Amino acid sequence: MKQLTTFTEIEYTRPNFDELKAFYSALNERLTAAKSYEEVRACIMAEEEYSSHFNTMATVVQIRHTVDTSDAFYEAEEEYISQNYPEAMPYMQGFNLALLASPYKKEIDEEFGAQFLKAVKLGADSFSEKNVSLMQEENDLTNRYQKLTAACKIPFDGGEHNLYGILKYFSDPDREVRKKAAQAYADFFEKNDQELGEIFDRLVKIRHKMGENMGFKNFIPLGYMQQGRMDYDENDVAAFRTQVLEELVPFCEKLYKAQAKRIGVDKIRFYDEQLIFLGGNAVPIGDSAYLVSQAQKMYRDMSKETGEFIDFMIEHELMDLDNKPNKAATGYMTALNDYQAPFVYSCFNGTTGDVDVLTHEMGHAFAGYMAMKTQPLQALWSEPTDIAEIHSMAMEQFAYPYAELFFGEKAEQYRFQHLQEALTFVPFGVAVDEFQHIVYEKPELTAEERKSVWRDLEKKYMPWRDYGDENEFFNAGGWWYHKLHIYHYPFYYINYTLTTMGAMEFKKKMSEDKSACWQDYMTLCKIGGSLGYRDALKAANLAVPFEKGGVKRAISYAVALLNEKIGE
Repeated sequence: MKQLTTFTEIEYTRPNFDELKAFYSALNERLTAAKSYEEVRACIMAEEEYSSHFNTMATVVQIRHTVDTSDAFYEAEEEYISQNYPEAMPYMQGFNLALLASPYKKEIDEEFGAQFLKAVKLGADSFSEKNVSLMQEENDLTNRYQKLTAACKIPFDGGEHNLYGILKYFSDPDREVRKKAAQAYADFFEKNDQELGEIFDRLVKIRHKMGENMGFKNFIPLGYMQQGRMDYDENDVAAFRTQVLEELVPFCEKLYKAQAKRIGVDKIRFYDEQLIFLGGNAVPIGDSAYLVSQAQKMYRDMSKETGEFIDFMIEHELMDLDNKPNKAATGYMTALNDYQAPFVYSCFNGTTGDVDVLTHEMGHAFAGYMAMKTQPLQALWSEPTDIAEIHSMAMEQFAYPYAELFFGEKAEQYRFQHLQEALTFVPFGVAVDEFQHIVYEKPELTAEERKSVWRDLEKKYMPWRDYGDENEFFNAGGWWYHKLHIYHYPFYYINYTLTTMGAMEFKKKMSEDKSACWQDYMTLCKIGGSLGYRDALKAANLAVPFEKGGVKRAISYAVALLNEKIGE
C-alpha cells in the first residue's frame, strides 16, 4: 500500500494500454505454466499490484472529471480510458480464464474463500469480445448523458442553478415557489427531450445486442450478471415488488394524506411531496465545513473504528462535497486502491440531503475502509451491490441519535422526515426496476412509449403522484429522465429497495440490543465481497427480503414509529 498525503496531491499518470496488454499476456502464460500453488499465488499477487495502480489512475480521472465536467484534460482522459478499456478486457479476461483452468483451484479457495473464484467465473461468463465495440459506444453515451445534465443552467430565483441546486426549492414553505421550481426542473428535461430519448434508445439497443451476443433473448440476464447476482433471479425480484405493492404502497398513501393535512393542502401534488412540515423542513444548521466537523464528532462517538475512519477521511481530504457549476449531478463513494482509501463525492445544496451524504455515502466508505483492512484481495473488497446499500442505509439510521449536531432544535423533525422518506422512496425504487425490465424486454419501444410505460408504473406504485394540469412533460411520463442510474447502471436501482429492508431490520435491532446490532453491522462491513448475497445476509443475521412476508417483517418497526407520530 502506498502512502497517501491528500487526494489533490495524487499525481495522475496516463495508463498505457499497450503495456497493460503485454503485462497480462506474459502473466497469463506464466499462470498457465505454473507448477505449484506458490507460483499461482505469486501470479495472483502480481496481478493485484498491477491492477491496483491501473484502477487508481482510472478512479482519479473519474473523480476529477465529475468534479468539473468542463475540464478539457480530464474529459479527454475519461474518453481515452473508456475507449481503450473494453479493448483491453480480453487480456484481463485471459487471466481470469487461466485462474479458472488452474489445477490449484482448491488451494485458491482454501486461502481466499470460494466466493473469489465464483466472482471470477461470473465476470468471465458475462464477457464476450463481440461486445467490445458496443461497450465503447455505451461508455460514450453515458458520458454524453452525464455531461448534458451536469452542464444544465436553470434560471430561477434570480440566479442559475444546476440540477442539485434547483432541488432545494422543492421543499420551500411557499407552495408557489415549489410549483415554479418543479416546472423549471421539468422545462430542462423537456428542452432536452429529444437528445435524452435518443441517448437512452441507443443504450437499450446496444445492451440488447450485448445480451444477444451472449446467447440470451435480451439484455436482462446479462444485466443481472453485471450486478453480480448469483443466487436469486427475476422471479424473486418480481415477488419483492409485489410485496411492496401490497404492504408498503397503502401505508405510503396514508403518510401522504397525513402530510397533506399537516401542510394545509387539499391533496399532495408532486411539488408538495418534499415539504414535510408546514413551517419548513429541517435543514442543516451549517455549511459543509461545519457539517463535516459534526460528522467527525458523531463518528468518534459511535465507535473506535468509525472514529479512526472519519479522521482518515478528513486528514487526507478524501471528500468533495460542495455543489459547483459543471459538477456532475450525482453522489458516490469510490476507492483509491493503491492507498486503500475511500473517496466520497456529492453536491451539497443546503437540504437534508447534505447530511444524508455524510451518513449514506460515508456508510459505503466505512464499509470499504473496513473491507480493505480485512480482505486480502481487491476483488473481495467490494461486496455485491445488493449488500452494499445496506451499509449506507443502515448508517443513516444509526445517525438518528446525533441529529441535534446537524439540525439543532429541528432534530426530531429530521428524524420523522427521514424515516418517512426512507419508506416512501421504496415504491419509486421498485417502479424504476419494473420499468427497466419492461424496456429491456421490449427494446423496440419508442421514446414516447417508454414515457407512457413510466407514467403507468407511477400510477401503479405511486398512486398519490399528481403533477397538476400544468406540468405536461412529467404528466406524459418524463420524470425518469432525471435518474442517472437508469442510464448508467441498468438493474442497479432495485438494490436500494432490497437494502432498505436490511436497514430497517438494523434499526429495529439497534433499539433492542445496540451492542449485538453493531457487531452484526461490523461483520457485514468486514466480509466485503467474500460471501454471496444470501450468505452475507445470514452472517449479519438479516432476513432475505423477497421471501414471503419479508417486507412486512422488515418495515414493521418503522411503520409503528411513523403511525405513532401521525396519530394512527
